[in-house]
Amino acid sequence: MGKSNFLVGLIGEGIQESLSPALHEEEARCQGLTLHYQLIDLAQDACGVADLPRLIDSAEAAGFDGLNITHPCKQAVLPLLTGLSEEARAIGAVNTVVFREDGRKGFNTDCSGFAVSFQQKLGDAPRRRVVLLGAGGAGAAIAHAMMGLGVEQLFIVDRDHERAEILARSVAGHYLDRLVVPAEEFVSALKRADGLIHATPTGMAGHPGLALDPSLLRPEMWVAEIVYFPLETELLRAARKRGCRTIDGGGMMVWQAVGAFERFTGIKPDAARMEAHFLRMVSRGGGVDTRIPR
Repeated sequence: MGKSNFLVGLIGEGIQESLSPALHEEEARCQGLTLHYQLIDLAQDACGVADLPRLIDSAEAAGFDGLNITHPCKQAVLPLLTGLSEEARAIGAVNTVVFREDGRKGFNTDCSGFAVSFQQKLGDAPRRRVVLLGAGGAGAAIAHAMMGLGVEQLFIVDRDHERAEILARSVAGHYLDRLVVPAEEFVSALKRADGLIHATPTGMAGHPGLALDPSLLRPEMWVAEIVYFPLETELLRAARKRGCRTIDGGGMMVWQAVGAFERFTGIKPDAARMEAHFLRMVSRGGGVDTRIPR
């Protein structure tokens, strides 16, 4: 008989309205399991990234089976782990940590989560030349996801140009036959792009607005968003108004949770059921998880 009781959590900043507890706990209930999902909020506890070693140690000592990791800890957690999945090592960011007898292993389910969501909604879209806006932990996962989906030219833009340079160099090292570069000039990078992926906090419930001038969007482009609360961001509204195909951040949220649930429990969840539960929660305003992932 396998394990049926699980204790997991989320470490991040400003996560009190996260949808992850309800999403994981409901799927566990449907699987006949008992799962408690606890929030460890740096903001609530007057903590910072410097407290991460203590928080990870405490969770492990308390018998947690695993943790989701979100902003601003996805890179900072790396040296605290005893092993990394191949994907997490390549991306340089972790959003799922599993505690086992042989140590702490880190995974990245953001990458697979975005890839599955993209394939479902925009699988037939051209993607030879893509612009990625945002080079943080989520952006890093998405960069690898898109290269895995066959992008030939990836232009990475970030307010912190050095961060864009570091990510571009890292990704390019894994795809020597393709072009991955930081783009200082967002406008020129976008002019011939097949699509744009927005991976910054702008547009979240707590950070309303647009990260770019929507007049730069062309009808033949697609636009992908990672923000999922609200599902309908100002960027997506503007993109659709200009005739662009779009994808919201809900799919990435659900599929990264699908991957994390399986890592935590060893049981394959029902992805369609998790998606339906997520959409019910969003439609009734049941949470404002403003970090990705969760």
